[in-house]
Amino acid sequence: MCGIIGYIGQREAEPILVEGLRRLEYRGYDSAGLATLTGAQLHLRKRAGRLANLMMLLHDRPAPGCVGISHTRWATHGPASDRNAHPHVAGDGTVAVVHNGVIENYAALKRQLQADGVAFASDTDTEVIAWLIAQRFQGDLADAVRQVLPLLKGTYGLAVVSSRQPDVLIGARLGSPLVVGIGQDEYFLASDPAALLGSTRKVVYLQDRQLCVLRGDRWQVLDAAAGKSAANSADVDPPQPPIHQIEWAPGDTDKGDFEHHMLKEIYEQPEALENAMRGRLADADASAHFGGLNLNARQLRRAERFVFTACGTSWHAALVGEYLFEELARIPVEVEYASEFRYRNAPMDRNTIVLAITQSGETADTLAALRESQRKGHHTLALCNVVGSTIAREADGGVYLHAGPEVGVASTKAFSNQVCVLAMLALYLGRMRHLSSIQGLQMLKELRALPHAVRRALECHEAVRCVAEKYQSVGNMLYLGRQYLFPAALEGALKLKEISYIHAEGYPAAEMKHGPIALVDERTPSVFLINNGGVVDKVLSNLEEIKARGGPVIAIAAEGDEELAQQLHDRADDVIFVPQVPEYLQPIVSVIPLQLLAYHIALARGCDVDKPRNLAKSVTVE
Repeated sequence: MCGIIGYIGQREAEPILVEGLRRLEYRGYDSAGLATLTGAQLHLRKRAGRLANLMMLLHDRPAPGCVGISHTRWATHGPASDRNAHPHVAGDGTVAVVHNGVIENYAALKRQLQADGVAFASDTDTEVIAWLIAQRFQGDLADAVRQVLPLLKGTYGLAVVSSRQPDVLIGARLGSPLVVGIGQDEYFLASDPAALLGSTRKVVYLQDRQLCVLRGDRWQVLDAAAGKSAANSADVDPPQPPIHQIEWAPGDTDKGDFEHHMLKEIYEQPEALENAMRGRLADADASAHFGGLNLNARQLRRAERFVFTACGTSWHAALVGEYLFEELARIPVEVEYASEFRYRNAPMDRNTIVLAITQSGETADTLAALRESQRKGHHTLALCNVVGSTIAREADGGVYLHAGPEVGVASTKAFSNQVCVLAMLALYLGRMRHLSSIQGLQMLKELRALPHAVRRALECHEAVRCVAEKYQSVGNMLYLGRQYLFPAALEGALKLKEISYIHAEGYPAAEMKHGPIALVDERTPSVFLINNGGVVDKVLSNLEEIKARGGPVIAIAAEGDEELAQQLHDRADDVIFVPQVPEYLQPIVSVIPLQLLAYHIALARGCDVDKPRNLAKSVTVE
């Protein structure tokens, strides 16, 4: 959600901060601002709206200095306005704070401060933090921050500077990610490693309840409660926290020759799938192998149930994973919304493994569900795209997606890679239990052919564009599929809602007549995902029910079946064909035209494809 970037070094901070914010625009925001220091002078610049508004202000009123913090805000307390934009200042303008997260007890703290005579200039919870720090500042900014942190109930990622100690930048974290970037006599602070691309690729991930102190010539990571050093400094030489290398290159987050990040990422899916499978498929034992599971074969064989927990698009991938695990590995699976699972007291056998599925590795609800599972003694695994993210570090083991950076808010290649990795995990577990080597070798062949099938699926682009132009003005759409394609229908509907603002519902095709068919009329198109498995005739019957009520039908089906193709041309208004793949891989191929359909409808409606309203890429608050 909100983005943080801070800098301390020998260079002018303003262009570094602005570039960092530009790299964080994909996270979703409604205002932007920065504060820099020149000696005892604090320069504050902030504006509601897009980063371009702040840049216009900076053109007229530059913010000099080699120390600074900046922020893109996604509103939680108070509307999007100049006064509510970060940074927030206190103590006669001497302390500036930017903050990701939510302070749940801010109202009580605010009343106490108002009783002390503090006059607030914003509606935010963040300004409370700034005033608390200013009240306790006695010459050591790190000590003032450390005194305030125990007073805060909720989540925070903080960056703090003060004109009363202009040679230091403080960061603190609890439940909201922060990373320290290490340069040559310069240091960075960011909520996302992507903000640091082009500046440094060496990073240290802060843990919860840690505090960092950055100066021009050194950095420290401290225990926020005890103040014990856990890092490098000029005076002591304790063990350093691990320094990680960012895998992505600066160009990976650029649009290249594409108009939007989302379209680029749709087209990156074949390569992303190849990266997900590279080095993991083994002909020798007709299975898949993963280096980071950290659970031995005995523990995995003893597993009697898996619980998949996720949010949004990852939840849809989890639903596909349920079909995969139960069919291929014969293991019962329960799929839970992380936001609900964390508050349920669901009965779970001791031989249950919890698998958290996430793109960012920072989703607040998924992280909380994982931690709750660990507290109850369950083994936890994670499917994650971001190396070094909180969920990746805290799970007992897991698998990286290797999809590369995903900048568009509407997830595309992460979904495909999640489904692919779940298929490989199902193969791995199936070979442990009951799948024969012949079946395993056949799956390896089918998985290796998948990237080529996705490349061919992308050839439907122009046909989908024509369909999108036809239906761009509708107010509702239905997405219908069965078995493996039911979760793909949910994902297609979500994509349309996210970026075009058209109401859409995904449903199992057979359930459509238990309610949603009431929505069908000549202005409500239905997108049918046609299985090439045993229920194809049932889906065609459901399609007929829509046509009988005057509803337009868009059919997505596998090529190669001439009889089916003829039936669809006779019954559907529009037909998009994708390559033939095994039923368990159909969601990956069939979702391609759904992603393109959402993209082109949004484009035709003049929507901001990469940064849809009210949404954020990584949801780090509850």
